[in-house]
Amino acid sequence: MIRNLSLYGLTVFIWGSTWLGIKFQLGEVDPLVSVIYRFCLASVLLAVWCWLRGLNMRFGLRDHLFIALQGACLFAVNYWLFYLAEVHLTSGIVAVMFSTIVFWNILNGRVFLKTPVRANVICGAGLGILGIGLVFWPELSGFSMADDGLKGFVLSMAATLLASFGNILSARNQRHGLPVVQTNAFGMAYATLLMLAVALTAGKPFTVDPSAPYVISLLYLALFGSVIAFGCYLTLVGKIGADRASYATLLFPVIALIISTLFEGYHWSPPAVAGVAVILAGNALALAKFDLPALRSQLAVKSG
Repeated sequence: MIRNLSLYGLTVFIWGSTWLGIKFQLGEVDPLVSVIYRFCLASVLLAVWCWLRGLNMRFGLRDHLFIALQGACLFAVNYWLFYLAEVHLTSGIVAVMFSTIVFWNILNGRVFLKTPVRANVICGAGLGILGIGLVFWPELSGFSMADDGLKGFVLSMAATLLASFGNILSARNQRHGLPVVQTNAFGMAYATLLMLAVALTAGKPFTVDPSAPYVISLLYLALFGSVIAFGCYLTLVGKIGADRASYATLLFPVIALIISTLFEGYHWSPPAVAGVAVILAGNALALAKFDLPALRSQLAVKSG
């Protein structure tokens, strides 16, 4: 339990803080190229770590296929689509769209892995999405499905669905005995190659920003945002299930807004404060050990 909470806490804190690093990545270097640099560096770091620890890096062709699929869904195409979505939508709207990954993971886990649907997780997810909506209510209230809004909606939902598939593929790979660290090393390498092909096809310029803010933020995103956070998160997926682990994604915006309060003077509105309270309540419910149907059955027996 303590290990799971530690993994959960690290995931939430690191990914909640990566927005600050991403902010320093925007400028001279094309965003897609920056993502390529990030995952290339992350895959190299993981490969070196595996080599130093003497970890097994030999897998069969079928295993590599599933690792490549995980990499494409979780480390490549979904990132690219989210970047494209933010051309048409604000980051707050995209965060609301991404929060639906909780329900996608429940559905995909049931369909592909036969994972039981837990009522407390569904109720907690519903509270979490409601809370996210309250936090970003000013942006959500001005959202329109017309023109660019529809494009952004389709792109962000496609990215979210792919991220969910990546979660399920990771759970599947762990069930088949594939270790998280080595899988991530290969998966990020495959993702880098795929994004490199996209960038070359699109004619993206591979420029380099030697400034300290860019380099430091790149190192932070690669080491903490990719190597450590993805390692913690996907380990959680294998331990507690993709449905419950994905609730961490609803807490990222909360951490990001707290950091924004400290460094950028973000002012909390009453709906935002209420939204955080609802998110935390949903988190407690989603991660609870009890199952609501079983609890109802027990109460029915007692009342009878």
